[in-house]
Amino acid sequence: MNILPEHIRRALGDGRVIPAHPLALTANRTLDERRQRALARYYLASGAGGLAVGVHTTQFAIRDPAVGLFRPVLELAAEVMDERGGPDCIRIAGAIGPTAQAVAEAELAMDLGYHAVLLSLAALHDADDDALIAHCQAVADAAPVVGFYLQPSVGGRLLGYEFWRRFCEIEQVIAIKIAPFNRYQTIDVLRALAASGRGQEIALYTGNDDNIVLDLLTRHVFEGVELHFAGGLLGHWAVWTQKAVQLLQQCQSIRAHDIPLTQDVLTRAVEVTDSNAAFFDAANGFAGCIAGIHEVLRRQGLLEGIWCLEKEEVLSPGQSAEIDRVYAAYPHLNDDAFIEAHRDEWLS
Repeated sequence: MNILPEHIRRALGDGRVIPAHPLALTANRTLDERRQRALARYYLASGAGGLAVGVHTTQFAIRDPAVGLFRPVLELAAEVMDERGGPDCIRIAGAIGPTAQAVAEAELAMDLGYHAVLLSLAALHDADDDALIAHCQAVADAAPVVGFYLQPSVGGRLLGYEFWRRFCEIEQVIAIKIAPFNRYQTIDVLRALAASGRGQEIALYTGNDDNIVLDLLTRHVFEGVELHFAGGLLGHWAVWTQKAVQLLQQCQSIRAHDIPLTQDVLTRAVEVTDSNAAFFDAANGFAGCIAGIHEVLRRQGLLEGIWCLEKEEVLSPGQSAEIDRVYAAYPHLNDDAFIEAHRDEWLS
């Protein structure tokens, strides 16, 4: 059994910005290694405390045998984290599919020096709670696990309170990314963790792109047990990352010092959500969520184009104009100047 190093457990609990790493492709839809490295360098230079690689934002199709990019992409990110990440850099790899596949991916991640796997249950769409828990335990026997409540609109499934209550009892569960984009379902997970007695052991990370700031600011109390989101593991934080780091630090300070919320902070919460709506294509059921992230990175010069492995994954009609709109409305949220100053070095 692989045990999470204590200094990484502390870093997770303290809270970090962990971007979900996109995939840099050439026009021929082959891996652009130079730009893939540049993305990782950008995130770490921005102050991100780790990377999540091989996850939804990286495109699940990297696992297709005809594509064959799962291992190479994990290796590239690991090399950059070795060079620039520091000792507390949190390394998370995605694990998906039926049990045999998820276990194999977890084992590979451990072999490549990752600390944990973000476990998607989307492939077990019809499994009952007993089957889901058995699956999670099998993966946890191979690697520390970050639970993942992926919103159903992009391939996830509903996971109820009873599942999460049992999931929290798995010893190797170290964190949960809550990303159903739904307050009721988010509370199911929070209540389950509070009832488990492991609220001090399992770190909470927001993936709720529609509620990032308020997730990070709120003290959640259930039957006397107080919980908070330590940080975020987000596709949204794959862009404008330097400003995301500043935002997390501000939210952590407000919560730690019990600073009264101002209208400026509440306004910022809406601005971040509105920006996410453009990037993630909320108007079209998130059809352009990956292409939208790519488009921002393309505008910043980090990606050459917005190509995805699946040719149908493109910007939705009107999405580019929406990105124009939020760029104009919220110039204080982007980190274009920071990227302009360092991009050539990251691409070298």
